Amino acid sequence: MDNKILVTGIGVISAIGNSVPENLSSLRSAQSGIGPIRYLETVHKNDFMVGELQLSNDDLCEFMEIAAKDKIKHSRTSLMTLAAAREALMDCGLAKGEFEGRRVGFISATTVGGMDKSENHYHSRDLASGFVRTHSTGDSGERVAECLGIDSYHTTLSTACSSAANAIMHGARLINHGKLDMVLVGGVDPLSRFTLNGFNSLMILDREWCSPFDENRRGLNLGEGAGFVMLESAASAEKRGAQVYCRLAGYANANDAYHQTASSPDGDGAFRSMEKALIMSGLKPSEIDYINVHGTGTSNNDLSEGVALKRVFGNHLPPFSSTKSFTGHTLGASAGIEAVFSILAIKQGLIYPNLNFRKAIQELGISPAEKLISDRTVNNVLSNSFGFGGNNSTLIFSK
Repeated sequence: MDNKILVTGIGVISAIGNSVPENLSSLRSAQSGIGPIRYLETVHKNDFMVGELQLSNDDLCEFMEIAAKDKIKHSRTSLMTLAAAREALMDCGLAKGEFEGRRVGFISATTVGGMDKSENHYHSRDLASGFVRTHSTGDSGERVAECLGIDSYHTTLSTACSSAANAIMHGARLINHGKLDMVLVGGVDPLSRFTLNGFNSLMILDREWCSPFDENRRGLNLGEGAGFVMLESAASAEKRGAQVYCRLAGYANANDAYHQTASSPDGDGAFRSMEKALIMSGLKPSEIDYINVHGTGTSNNDLSEGVALKRVFGNHLPPFSSTKSFTGHTLGASAGIEAVFSILAIKQGLIYPNLNFRKAIQELGISPAEKLISDRTVNNVLSNSFGFGGNNSTLIFSK
């Protein structure tokens, strides 16, 4: 049996659009979604730029056709998850719960889960607010799985900013081991006071637009959103005549355990995750056509990733860019959103620009793509996602 893992549906919501077509349009036109804080209630409202959805929670409920009586059940996290996951499910040609005996799973990934709702609980004047309340990180995923009628398998992963990449890997393994026929995988994270204050305490937030891989980079812009893809066995896709975007050709995770909040200066973990993913895919480094880098815009991260890239690709580095300059750093959602962008790069033949880049990092001497490239074939895309604590993940998508 052909054991290829195919991508048969995609869905995304981010600061640059509420759907795949809207996100693609913004990527093509180099339109960033990063700007002043609009909806998040914080004392830092005028201090930092963020990649915030252009929808309030009420707007999201209306967008998702959530009944008024059910609004209280949903956090911003679950609403974004539902938007992207439902789009991917519909894109693959299936409707809610109509799986015709197929074993369909749902794996969501997140860093802070429904923290936006938890924060509101803590500030509530409700008499019950004095009691300790728990809000499971997996709550949003459970609600969405129920809304979509998926009951064969569902779980939630959390490995910081590599969370969604690990969700995709876990889904692929479940299909390869014959546990599922299809699995909806991805990640989500909302903007919250918790994350904004946390990254501010690390002094790695940019007060203007972030500039990944630039010599004068000053830090990252936080963002929010969700990105999901439908993975499917080749046998299942063939049987139902599904559309196929591409295949998940390789994936790997490598831990460096260098520091709680910093990447190793030699890029060892990132190097090993890319090397292992390439070996799994059977591709040579020279066969990668585009790299969607982790590229947060922080001094440490970009330098470390750049060192790793040079170790893997030598003097033949393919075009690369960070789409976080469009969306902001969406934490646990980033690998899911960037997986969708990587798949679109193959489908549309695109290499996205790295916005706000002006000067190469002196220690590296490498420059990302500065303008949209749309005149070449893109067969293989490598996408990196690295999390605090040294959790490094790489995905490779191939035509």
